[in-house]
Amino acid sequence: MKVTIVDYGAGNVPSVERALQRLGADSERTTSPELISKAEALLLPGVGHYAALVRALDEQNLRAPVIEAIRQGVPFLGICLGLQVLYESSEEASELRGLNLLPGKVCALPATVKLPHMGWNQLAAKRESRLLEGIAGDSYFYFAHSFALLDSDGSTAATCTHGTDFAAVVEKQNIFAVQFHPEKSGEPGARLLRNFLRLAA
Repeated sequence: MKVTIVDYGAGNVPSVERALQRLGADSERTTSPELISKAEALLLPGVGHYAALVRALDEQNLRAPVIEAIRQGVPFLGICLGLQVLYESSEEASELRGLNLLPGKVCALPATVKLPHMGWNQLAAKRESRLLEGIAGDSYFYFAHSFALLDSDGSTAATCTHGTDFAAVVEKQNIFAVQFHPEKSGEPGARLLRNFLRLAA
């Protein structure tokens, strides 16, 4: 099984690739709509501004094949912005439309806390999670963001708190996404990626 990484220009693609290689996974990065349409598993990493991700997906004609692949049941893992773009929109660029695969709007974290939320934090499980299987409940993960999904729907498997609770792990059928960076989260992050690879196989 090969993981197809949607390479829209995010800076963390090489570190995601290296994390997968350490686990012995076969991966390829692509900007090709055709390769995305044929993918066995999809991974959408993301750092930076929401608008840059959405515009890159649209300019490279990747929106439709990504949506179609997910709707056809291809296992999908979104990281950071890759989680946020699954929803209808984001306050970071409210004029742009997300992939609208899950209901909800991404909002700014409260201005009462230091932003961005950058560094290590813990999760609070909301229900059983396939991505978090075998990971100790007191594990820390690495975050770097100022926006998040605050209104939790049934797809939120775990939350984190920085000024307010927000969705940290999302799971719905073949859709998996995390607000943190598993590729920078040591052994717990590696275990999460290993769990995704197992679920996608």
